[in-house]
Formats: sequence, structure tokens, C-alpha cells
Amino acid sequence: MKPLHDPVYLTVAFEQAGETGLSDRGFDLKYSREENPTVRLLEKKVASIEGGTDSLAFNSGMAAISALYISTLKAGEEVVLPMEGYGTTIQLAEELRKFGVRVKLAYPSSEALNEAITENTRLVLTEVVTNPTLKVIDVPEVIRRAKEVGATVVVDNTFSPLIFKPLKVRADGVIHSLTKYIAGHNDVMGGALIWGDLDPENLWHWRRRLGSIIQPFEAWLVIRGLKTLELRFERQSRTAQTIAEFLSEHPKIEKVHYPGLKDDPYHPTARRIFSKPLFGGVLSFLHREGESGAKAFLMRLKRVFPSPSLGGVESLASYPVMSAAKTMPEERRRLLGITPGLIRLSVGVEDADLLIEDIDRALGGG
Repeated sequence: MKPLHDPVYLTVAFEQAGETGLSDRGFDLKYSREENPTVRLLEKKVASIEGGTDSLAFNSGMAAISALYISTLKAGEEVVLPMEGYGTTIQLAEELRKFGVRVKLAYPSSEALNEAITENTRLVLTEVVTNPTLKVIDVPEVIRRAKEVGATVVVDNTFSPLIFKPLKVRADGVIHSLTKYIAGHNDVMGGALIWGDLDPENLWHWRRRLGSIIQPFEAWLVIRGLKTLELRFERQSRTAQTIAEFLSEHPKIEKVHYPGLKDDPYHPTARRIFSKPLFGGVLSFLHREGESGAKAFLMRLKRVFPSPSLGGVESLASYPVMSAAKTMPEERRRLLGITPGLIRLSVGVEDADLLIEDIDRALGGG
């Protein structure tokens, strides 16, 4: 009799009567800090989504990035990052300076990133869509330049699952915060590193040493979320498009950042590199009344929950200058357009009309 759902292997240890057992990929299987059958199932599924050879699942996206940094970089080597990358990703890289790693931050465009990449660059870690101003980076161009100098390129594809495939354009690896779209329910944390041309054994040993494997039950929850990823992402993207179009005509809104809008400066790049006419479920917008208007908006929301995450079934609104960009220097925030009037919205799966009604009311329109 075959069960409908895969089992959860909540075990710490495995039988070892003599020789150490091996997992299906030939690594030690004696302790769940190393391998676990539920985690292995998740890893195969995540790798399949990205078209990768295999993957490693971690207990957070930052754990995956930590393993990438420590397994790839040595003293004297350089990592290049977009300056509008995830704040903790940048902070961790900057902490590595005390070990002799050089860090170069570039404006989030293919032109600026390509200029930053030199013969000294060992690793390029870029995002596809920036947070919170939704700039779309021409990742294939960045990969092309990195390959010219022999640098390893890993792409954080958290914002763009299903619509962009970094490995197909010769990225060496892909990072996902499983917490976001892939798990999709705002109830589990996880990360994944999928490879095309990375050293799996080196990465696996660093995950083992760091103790950062995802726990079996959390892995099972992510597997559950994967079953509805395509349905959720498509609905969230279409609703985000509708809301972005509504906000672009709203008298209280000065500017909307969303690559699905035809007048958005990143729309042509998104149309060219994305495989589907979908642009994700996150948008941001600038309140005409600045900080006071943004804070009043967040306080008035009823259906949308003020909180700094994204990709789940519930719609969330965040205030970037106090969340994602809080640790960013003021001068850099101004350069990137992250001002006190900016609000980021992660669209859930609720009815679009009800979300618009709530947003309009919170803006003072009803």
C-alpha cells in the first residue's frame, strides 16, 4: 500500500553495524546532520525546478549563502555584489574582510556589475530582481562577463522562481530562500543551493561542519508548499500586476516600481529574460506624503499585514527604511531610491478586488 504523502524521517542516527552507509549521492549516511531521506527528497525536487544536477537544503537562505562564501572564497580573493542585494548577504560578505576577502559593491545594473568584475574576481553573487525597488538585472550579461575572467557566478533567484532559469544561461549555482515562494506559507524557514558547475562535495562538507542542514519536518513543510508553487506564483503575479496598475493611477502615489508595468524602466529587460509574461508578486510604491503618509498607510491596513517578508499566501506590506534597508548607509539608500515614503508590498493569494479595497482605504481613498 502506497501512502499519498511522503514520510518524515525524524531520526538523528542511522544503522551503522560496520562500514558507514552512503546516501544515494555517495556521501555519509550515519547522522541527520549529514544526510536525511526527507531532506534528500526536498533537494531533488528543488534541483528539478531549476534544472540543476542536485542541491543542498539549509535551515535558512543565509545558511546557504554562508556555506557558499566559506567554501568558495580565500584570503586575497574578491566577491562582487549588487549594492541593493539582501542586507544580511552584504553584511556577511563585509565581515569576511577581516579574513582578507575583498568585497566590491556595484550599482544593480549589468553595466555597473560588469565594470566591477575584474581578473581578481573569484565570486559574483547577484540577484535577478532587487529588493525593494524591483530593478531587473540583465543576469545573462553579467554571467557572460564573469565567465570571461573565470569567476564563479551564483544567482539568488528567490524573487523569480519559474520565470527565470539561471543555470540555463550558464550560472554555476542558484540560491533560494525556501522561506519565500517555494515554501509559500509564512510558516517555515529554509534555504537551498542548487548547482550546475559547483563542487558538491566541498559544499556538502561545509554544510556538515557548519551544522546548517534543514530539519526533516521543515523540509517536509517545504515539500508540501512546492505542490502549489506554480498556482500560487501565477496568481500572486497577476494580482500584483493588477494592483500595480491601480496604484500607478492613484493620486496619493508618486511612483510605482514593478517591472510588469509597460512604462517601468526595467520592463524591456524583464520581458527579454523572463520565460513567461509574469513579473512576480512583489511591488513597491512611493507615497506622495513621504514618511508620514507611509506610516499612516501601514497603520490603516486591515487585510494586508504589516510585516517584512514575502512570497507567502498572505499579503504583507513592509517599510524598507526600517526593515530590509535599515542597515544601509543613507547615501546608498538615496542613490537606490529607497526613501522614507517607500512601501513594499508582497501580494498573497487573496481576492484582488478585496486587496485593492483595503489598499485604497489605507491610502485615504475610502
